[in-house]
Parts: sequence; structure tokens; C-alpha cells
Amino acid sequence: MHFVIYGAGAVGGVIGSHLFHSGSPTTVVARGAHLQAIRDRGLVLDTADGRISQMITAAANASEVEWTDDSVVFLCVKSQQTAAALDDLQAHAPRTTPIVSAQNGVANEPAILRRFPNTYSICVMLPATHLEPGVVVQGSSAAPGILDVGRFPTGTDDVAEAISTHLRAASFESRTQHDIMAWKYRKLILNLGNGVDATYRRGSDALGELMRRARIEGETVLDAAGIDVVSAADDQERRGDHIIRRDTGEDSLVSSTWQSVARGAGDVEIDYLSGEIVLLGRLHGVPTPVNELVQAETTRLVNEGLEPNSLDPTAAVEHLDAL
Repeated sequence: MHFVIYGAGAVGGVIGSHLFHSGSPTTVVARGAHLQAIRDRGLVLDTADGRISQMITAAANASEVEWTDDSVVFLCVKSQQTAAALDDLQAHAPRTTPIVSAQNGVANEPAILRRFPNTYSICVMLPATHLEPGVVVQGSSAAPGILDVGRFPTGTDDVAEAISTHLRAASFESRTQHDIMAWKYRKLILNLGNGVDATYRRGSDALGELMRRARIEGETVLDAAGIDVVSAADDQERRGDHIIRRDTGEDSLVSSTWQSVARGAGDVEIDYLSGEIVLLGRLHGVPTPVNELVQAETTRLVNEGLEPNSLDPTAAVEHLDAL
């Protein structure tokens, strides 16, 4: 397989680096200063064992990719960037190319399937950061991540099995999952903490309380919507001790949303995380005040150009209690 990593940020960069290092033909699609740094100096993977730089083929868009009959795309952009990425891929990639969503949220797979018949999904459990052009930091000192794969909407096939095999050869923990979206919805519940992590100040019990309430609200909404979700116990068992967090300083445990704010990206994927719960709540008549607040405040943080962790979590909890 020839892997095209569309979006070589934290997750995509770590995946692409390990696939390339294992011998799989790999092309990364990046942009701006990150693309230029990769072309000039290679893609640097920072691990617990040190840094390695690899001269991976880097493209600015899908038109620069040398497509083959065995190309497979890992879509690793943020959810708000999916439509533009699919426009690009639809214009240049063969229609039968397998497109694999290696993204947070659950809205990407239907968007892909609308345009590409061979749609797959990966439940990404991969701590990583990308704050410096040309550099991605692997946050685990054990396996770099857990990347289970399945066909969308359900099932597995030979392509899914082959992808999983390549990922295992590249040092990831991976298996195929018939019910991959049930795993993705469990990951969505965890990602309801992203906006809280990016937006509110740390150091108080109110921060943890906001995360707890957001996730309980998410569980309630998914249950009302009749959506299958793997249990928290099954999720924890799957994670096991495959991932061991390494201490890389103050950025060790930050969310992908925090990283977007810190890089001044100008947009974040909150509408597809907290906003997904808000949408489902409105569709099924379930109030979602916590996730509505997190969605609105994270959006305001970005629009006003505020620093990450600028807002007061105690004030947020008090506001919710007064509703």
C-alpha cells in the first residue's frame, strides 16, 4: 500500500513517520511553513528515544501526489477542514481510492461516503503534539498509539485488514473492528473535554467539574438518540497499558483543540465535538446547556484571538448552576 497522509499535523505526522520508517511508501500532504520545513529538513519525529528526521515525500495538495492503484488516504485534517480536503481529493484521487478518516468526531465518515464509495474509519488513540513547523511529538513512550480500523458504516474487509497489518508493522497497536463507529462515539465522549481544556484556566476543581458535566450530558444525549457506544470499561480494556504518557513539559497532556488555539490556527473543531452533542440534543429534545456553553465560549476564544486557558471555569459552573 502507498499511504497518503492528508494532514501531517500531530496525528498525521506521527502516523506518517512510523509508516515511512517501517518501509511503507508514504506521502504527506501539508501546508505553509510546516510543508516547507518538511521539504527542507525532513519530517522530524520526536520520541522518548530521541528525534529522527526523515525525508518523506511532501505535497501541497492532492494534485502533487503520485496516485497508484494501491494508494490509501488517511484523512487527518480537523473536521472543519474536511470539506475542502474532499474537494481536493475528489478532483485528483481515483474514485475507488480507499479514504480512511483518522479524525476526531463522527461527521467525517458520512461526508467522505457521499463522495468516495470505499470509506473507512480509524478510532484514534494517539497522544501527540505539533507546535513547531516540521516537528511532531509522539506523546507515548510505549506504542505510539492505538489505531483500530473498520469499514464505514460497519464491517471489515480485506482492505481494512491490510491497513491494520501495515499499522502493526509500523509499531502501532491495531486491529479491525466491525462496529468502528461505536468506538468513535466513545472517543467523542472523551473529546468533549477538548473545548474545556483549550478555553478555561487550569488549577481549580471547576475545570474538572465542567469536563464531568459535559461528558455526562454527552452520554445522556447519545442514549436518547439510540446510538451504539462501546462502554467505558471496554474502552479502558482496549487501551490497557499500550500507551504510556511521556513527560514533554507543560504541553504533555494538551488536547488537539488547545494546540489549534496555541498555534493561532484561526478555527477549531469544536462544532464537531461539543457541537455534535448540541446537534443531537436538539434533534432528540435533550437540553445540552454544558456543551452549548463550551461550544460558544471556545468559539469566542478563537474569534477574539484570546490566549488558550483564558476564561474562568468557576464563572462557567456558576452560570450553569443559575440556569
